[in-house]
Amino acid sequence: MAKRDFYDVLGINRQATADEIKKAYRKKAKELHPDRNADNPNAESQFKEVNEAYDALKDPDKKAAYDRFGHAAFEGGMGGGGRGGHPGGFGGNADFASAFSDVFEDLFGDFVGGGRGGARSRATRGSDLRYNMRITLEEAYAGTRKTIRVPRLSACEACNGSGAEGGAEPVTCPTCSGMGKVRAQQGFFTVERTCPTCGGSGQIVKNPCKACAGAGRVEKEASLSVNIPAGVETGTRIRLSGEGEAGLRGGPSGDLYIFVNVAEHPIFKRDDVTLFCRVPVSMARAALGGEVEVPTIDGGRSRVKVPSGSQSGRQMRLRGKGMPALRGGGQGDMLIELAVETPVNLTAKQKELLEEFEKLSAENNPESSSFFDKVKGFWDGMKS
Repeated sequence: MAKRDFYDVLGINRQATADEIKKAYRKKAKELHPDRNADNPNAESQFKEVNEAYDALKDPDKKAAYDRFGHAAFEGGMGGGGRGGHPGGFGGNADFASAFSDVFEDLFGDFVGGGRGGARSRATRGSDLRYNMRITLEEAYAGTRKTIRVPRLSACEACNGSGAEGGAEPVTCPTCSGMGKVRAQQGFFTVERTCPTCGGSGQIVKNPCKACAGAGRVEKEASLSVNIPAGVETGTRIRLSGEGEAGLRGGPSGDLYIFVNVAEHPIFKRDDVTLFCRVPVSMARAALGGEVEVPTIDGGRSRVKVPSGSQSGRQMRLRGKGMPALRGGGQGDMLIELAVETPVNLTAKQKELLEEFEKLSAENNPESSSFFDKVKGFWDGMKS
C-alpha cells in the first residue's frame, strides 16, 4: 500500500508553520496514543505513522527535502540503503519504544499522574549528523565519488561502548530496580518521574571506563567514501545509514545526511535537466548568418548554425546535451541563446562604413519600422 502524504497524516496543509505542525502533531499523538486506544489494533501503526510524519516535517532541512522529493527523499536513490528505519529512526521495536516514551513525556510532562510506569528503552539511538558538500556542475553531470572526513561520537573501543571498565555490563539501578522511573504518592494521585540515579536508563555503571569517562563513546574522525550519482542538484539529500553518531548502551547508530550544493558555473546555467549557454555573436555574423562553436558540459564542442537576420535572445536547441535525470529517464537539452554584440572603439573607417550601412538599411529593420509606426499612431491618437 502506498505511503500516505505526511501533511495528510497530520491533517495540515503545506503552508503550515512550525507551530501549526507541532500543534497538529500533539493533537494526533494524543488521539492515537495506544494507551488510549486499547480496543484499536491499528493504534500502534497509526501512532508510528504520526511520529514519522512529524519527524520529517519538524526539521526545516528534512521538510525542504520532503517538499521537493516526497517520500523518495528518505528512500532508495536518495538514501544510503536500508537498515529498515524511517527518516527519524523509528525502525524496529527498540527504536519505537524509545520514541513512544519520548512522545509520552513530551505530551504529559515530566510527571505522569496514575501512569503505567515502565522503563525507558535502555538502548538509545545515536544522533543524526549533517554534512554540507559542494560540487561542480561537471561533477553533477558525470557523477563522482568523494572522500569526506566527519568528526563524530563513536563507540569506545576500550569498553565496547558499555561505559564500564573492561567492557563489563552495566548493573540494574538499585533506586528504581531497573524501571527507569520512581513513584511517589501525592494526595490522591500516584506520580512517577525519571529516576535521578540512572537518568531513566534503568542501569548504572559501577566502574566507569577511563578512556571515555563512562560515556561509552569517544569523539573520533571517520573517513567515508560517498558516491554522488549523476544528475544531482542543489538541495539533493543523500543518506548514509548508520554513519551518524554511535548509540548509547548498544543502541543503533544514527544516520549521516549529506546535503549537496552545486556551484555556479561560469558558462552554463541550469534549470532542472536543461542547460542554458549565452553565446555572443558579432553584428555582422548575426546579419549575414554563419556558424559558431559552442562548448558542451561533457567537455566537447558543437557547431551551431546561426540563421541570417538573427536577433539577440534567439534560442537554438542542442538535444541531449543537457543534464541527466537523477534516477534515469534520459538526458536534458542545452539551449543556446544568441547575444548580438555592438562593436565598440570604432576606427574612423569603421564609423564611415557603418554610417553608410545605416543609410542603406533603413528598410531592413522590420522591428524598428513596426515600433515607430506604433509610436506614430500613439502620438496621433494623443493629439486627437
